[in-house]
Amino acid sequence: RFVSTFLMAFIKVSCFLKIPLTRGKSARQQLEERGLLEEYRRKIPYSPAAKFLPRNEQSMVPMTFDPDTTYYGEIGIGTPPQIFKVLFDTGSSDLWVPSVSCTSSACDKHSKFNSSASSTFEAGTKTFTILYYNGYSSGITGYELIEIGNLFVHNQIIGLAETESIFLDSVPWDGILGLAFPGLSHEGGTPLFNTIWNQNNIPQNMFSMYLSSSVEGSMLILGGMDSSYFTGTMKWIPVYMATNFWNIQIQSITINGNTVACSGSCAAVVDSGTSFIIGPDKDITNINGWLGASLDQNGDATVSCGVTHFLPDVVFNINGYSFALPPSAYVLKSASGCRTGFASGTWILGEVFMRQFYTTFDVGNNRVGFAQAV
Repeated sequence: RFVSTFLMAFIKVSCFLKIPLTRGKSARQQLEERGLLEEYRRKIPYSPAAKFLPRNEQSMVPMTFDPDTTYYGEIGIGTPPQIFKVLFDTGSSDLWVPSVSCTSSACDKHSKFNSSASSTFEAGTKTFTILYYNGYSSGITGYELIEIGNLFVHNQIIGLAETESIFLDSVPWDGILGLAFPGLSHEGGTPLFNTIWNQNNIPQNMFSMYLSSSVEGSMLILGGMDSSYFTGTMKWIPVYMATNFWNIQIQSITINGNTVACSGSCAAVVDSGTSFIIGPDKDITNINGWLGASLDQNGDATVSCGVTHFLPDVVFNINGYSFALPPSAYVLKSASGCRTGFASGTWILGEVFMRQFYTTFDVGNNRVGFAQAV
């Protein structure tokens, strides 16, 4: 019996865990279908970089409305498990879902956690506030059993939102599971991934993401990387400065050998919770100019869908490596036409970049790896 128990423990930590991700219908698509996108644009400015701004109030969990984020996976919370769709967000460090006590209409369209229906729930002593660009959400904290894939994570701190901003009614996920560093936690606890590692559930202190263009096929891999999702070698970039984000340094961004942005280097956050590639207005305007894009009345950089295959690669030069982003990666097609995946803010490499490059987040060695996605 001792041998079999030992083997079970060895098997448990010797292989990584694959969590399927679904690419749902984005808030933009849902709002366009309901004819509400323009109204939301007026009410809620798009400010993807706002969650990376320094906060004086440590109980604030910054978050912004991104109408194009689409990837989510399922976790179970409590005993018996209550199932939630969560955005796996490398730009934050907290896990929160709506509570049954939520009074906002945005909660009505999402799963809500009922702590009294769980035999493993323990109430926390802290409240938390999710700060939005245009409002906030607040709630309580607690400790729960989390089921993720075939793992059970014990005594994990979670936030239960009791009010939510209106923009959350149209996102395809219920809550957020943060995958940034512990120092960024505003709930004051250990982030879920770190708890998984601390409880000896995975073989390596890293996780990786494959983001597919299709509805199905995307994957979050806890405890390693899966070479079936990429070609060539993993190219490693050290985390730049101690920001608690997955922050890296880009040396330059070029088109046809010409430096078009990030001249003299710049720092960028690798963020699965941001849909576009974001950069300072001057740089983004220059990139879009080189691509022949023009701004429409909503401020989107649009291009003719018929000429996209003639557009050049946008090359990111990082740590001595060149990562070429072809037009098939950075031109986004929707019912209203084609637009580029470059928008204004502070530098963020979001889904547009991560779909092209399988991304590994190596917590143990403080580095990020990119490889050509298949």
